[in-house]
Amino acid sequence: MPDVQPPPGFEPLFRTSPFLDHLGPFFMRRQQDGAFIVGLRVLPHHANGRGVAHGGLLMTLCDIALGYRTTSSQEPRPMLTTASITTDFAGVAKIGDWIEAHVDVHKVGARIAFANCYIVRGGERIAHSSGVFARSGDRPADGVAAVAS
Repeated sequence: MPDVQPPPGFEPLFRTSPFLDHLGPFFMRRQQDGAFIVGLRVLPHHANGRGVAHGGLLMTLCDIALGYRTTSSQEPRPMLTTASITTDFAGVAKIGDWIEAHVDVHKVGARIAFANCYIVRGGERIAHSSGVFARSGDRPADGVAAVAS
């Protein structure tokens, strides 16, 4: 079985759920500008019948990264719900590969937010997602990111 450990600088993702616990483990690395990258080691339970990361896993990684990063891009942090995610696949990740989700937040408006995500394996972009999120107010001041999928 591949080593689950992330590369240096990554730590466990700051938020989890029963679904993410089942799929993970997910990790994150904070950037100097306050942004963060979400990462995952592809394990056997992430693979499809051909032995590569299932497209649903890549889409879930995009959804997590898009939502969490968009929510954390401003203060007060908005409460966002995924309205739409469109994903295009341009490559694969094999068992044992480390993959990362890099997010570019375009706009967080009063009612809707937009962002893009690239899944990267070894410096190569293997998937792209465009996310649209509905905003339902701002999160409470308890320090927990408010994102629903």
